[in-house]
Amino acid sequence: MARLTSFVGAMAVGDLVKSTLGPKGMNKILQSASGDGINVTNDGATILKSIHLDNAAAKILVNISKVQDDEVGDGTTSVCVLASELLREAEKLVMAKIHPQTIVEGFRIASAAALKALENAAVDNGSDP
Repeated sequence: MARLTSFVGAMAVGDLVKSTLGPKGMNKILQSASGDGINVTNDGATILKSIHLDNAAAKILVNISKVQDDEVGDGTTSVCVLASELLREAEKLVMAKIHPQTIVEGFRIASAAALKALENAAVDNGSDP
């Protein structure tokens, strides 16, 4: 039951910021807890920094968004949405009685395959002045 609660919290955070993506991304109205300030934004990083969570999995999504912002400076919303969608699919597998360790191993295999495909598609332009 606790595992499913974590899934729901993380998917809710992903759904919250998913609607801000793309050319037709919607703005969100953020109101401070004290009620004095209102901010309108469609920036996922700003939204994620502004919300207060008590769900551990949802907090992890916010943290990976912060790390993405610190390391790359872009893609904070995308990484949050991608992770939440992976959790959404993992929830379906857990409901189908597949052991979580098996799901994690599948994610690791998929990650290695994706990295290999990216490396094969990459072009080294380091020697081009």
